[in-house]
This record gives sequence, structure tokens and C-alpha cells, in this order.
Amino acid sequence: MSGIFPQSLLVIGSGNMAGAMLRGWLARGLDPSSVTIVDPSPRDLPEGARHLTAIDNSLAAPDWLLLGIKPQMLGDVAPQLAPFDLSGTLLVSMLAGIEIAGLRKAVPHVGAIARVMPNMAVGIGQSVTALYAEPLQPSERERLETLFAMLGSAEWLADESQMHLVTALSGSGPAYLFRFIDALGKGAVALGMPEDQAARFALAMVRGSAELAHQSSEAPAQLAERVASPGGTTRAALDVFDADDSLERLVAEAMAAAARRSVELGG
Repeated sequence: MSGIFPQSLLVIGSGNMAGAMLRGWLARGLDPSSVTIVDPSPRDLPEGARHLTAIDNSLAAPDWLLLGIKPQMLGDVAPQLAPFDLSGTLLVSMLAGIEIAGLRKAVPHVGAIARVMPNMAVGIGQSVTALYAEPLQPSERERLETLFAMLGSAEWLADESQMHLVTALSGSGPAYLFRFIDALGKGAVALGMPEDQAARFALAMVRGSAELAHQSSEAPAQLAERVASPGGTTRAALDVFDADDSLERLVAEAMAAAARRSVELGG
């Protein structure tokens, strides 16, 4: 398995997502001595990896260059990469909204460019990661898919514009679910349940229901109907969600806002 990893990996920006990805790969055989991390404010760096607070001339051109910075930082970072021969480097970008054309303009001398959009569940090996890339050699395309599949699952997108939608769905999606879990607990507290107990019930219910949906051959909408018997308690609750399609409209509006912001970040 070790042969599938890049021979050298330069990570610029080691925030929560990039750090979790690194820990996942290290647990599966990535050699820490092949990793260099550039971050002015290091957090929980893997033992054995090289750390720099800034890009400097001591760096060798890496096999892979992973950008884990904020999209707004690309304009500051890209000029610092100009002195390096990156003609043999694959640039792997996690920057929301920044399309390959923008990355190519910022780092024109890089060998090839791929975009990835994981989510927070990468920290427990359960991320769903979207992939899109310039034309790659079949072996490099397979390597990219294999490495991100190690962290959960990975799927290629047919159209780069879909990356904005993936950002709004699975990239930002964990926050939506966390908010819903919080709202469930608060709802129970409002009805008289102790706060700590309400939080435990809400979290356990969501965890079990998500696993049930994962294992079931039925669609989530069908599963909801199985729970809701006519005239029962669940139907009374679903009637509130369904009134004027309020739940679907709210979620659609939230996702549209996230997708618009992704487009704006690329502008």
C-alpha cells in the first residue's frame, strides 16, 4: 500500500481538514518523513514530518502539493511558489470556489491540477470526497481516487461546476446536521426534558437513523413514511415539516446560499 502514496508531499496550510487527512494517510502507511508542512500557526503536527512557518528556498519540488489554505490566501501564496520547478508536481486543491482555470492562472507552471472537496468526517475515515481534475495519466487518476477513498469514499464529478453543489451539499452539510441535532435537543428541553438527557437522546437517535438509512435498500423518504403511521405522532410532526414544503424550501435556500458563496469565492 505504501507505493500508492506520493514520494513527497508538500502541504501548505494544515488546518482541521488538511490535518485530519494527513493523520488518516499516516495511519494507513504514509511515511511522515516524506511530508513537509508549511503553516505559520502549526496545530497538532504529525511526528516525523518536517515543519516550516513559511515557504523558503530549502524546499524541493514535491510529487504532490496539497493546498489547505483559505481561498482568499491563494493570491498571497501563489507568488511564493514561482521560483520552484513544479512541472512534475500534481497540485491538489481543497480551496472552495477556486476553479482549475483560476488555479492554473495563479500557478501556471505546475504539472497538473486536481480539486477535491472532503468534509469534516474525514477525521474518522467517513468523508465523502468529490474529485475533479485536469486530464491525468490513468495511474495518477487512480492514485488520487485511491488515496481519498482511504478517508471514506471518493467520487469523480463529470462537470467542474458541480463542485459548487458538492460544497453546498456534503462539504458544508455536516454543519447543517449538527444544527439539526442541536435543534432537536433544544426542542426536547422546551418540552421539559433535562438538557443533558435531551442532547444524548438527539445524538443517539440521529446516529442510529443515519446507519439505518445507510444499510436500508429504501430511500430516506420511504423510511420516513414507514415510521409515520396515519393519525400518529410522527405524522403530526411531519405535517409541520410538510406544510407549504417548509422543510424542503428552507434546506434548498440554505444550500443555494452556500453554492452562491462558493461561486463568489472563485470570483
